[in-house]
Amino acid sequence: MTTHSTDNPANSINVSKLHYHQQRRELDVSFNDGSHSCFSAEFLRVFSPSAEVRGHGKPKLVTNKRQVAISKLIPVGHYAIKLIFDDSHDSGIYSWQYLKQLAEQQPALWQQYLQQLNAANANRDGLIAVRIRT
Repeated sequence: MTTHSTDNPANSINVSKLHYHQQRRELDVSFNDGSHSCFSAEFLRVFSPSAEVRGHGKPKLVTNKRQVAISKLIPVGHYAIKLIFDDSHDSGIYSWQYLKQLAEQQPALWQQYLQQLNAANANRDGLIAVRIRT
C-alpha cells in the first residue's frame, strides 16, 4: 500500500537521526528538513498514538508518568518507530509525520495536558512513593 508521503517525496517528513538519552529520559529527533526536537519520555507516553490512549472518541487522560522511561526503540519500516516504555506500554507506533506534528505543537499540547490534569485533580507523579535501597 502506498502512503501519501511517498507519493510526494519533496513534501515527505523523514527522521534523519534518533538518539535516546537514558539518564535524562529524553528522545532527540532530527528531521530531514533540518529541524530538531527533544521529547521527554513522559511527553511521548502521554501523547502515545495508540488506541489505548487515544481511544475511540475522547482521548484517555494518562496520569502518573513523570518517571516513565523508554526501554526499547523498534524501527517500523522507513516511516515510524515503535516505543516500548518501562510501564509495559508497547502499542504506540510513532510515524515520522506524527513526531513532526508533536514537535510543532509540543508547548501547547503540554500546557493543555497540565490543565487537564489540574481539572481532573490528577498529577504527573505516582500515587505511592517507592524507594529502592541497595
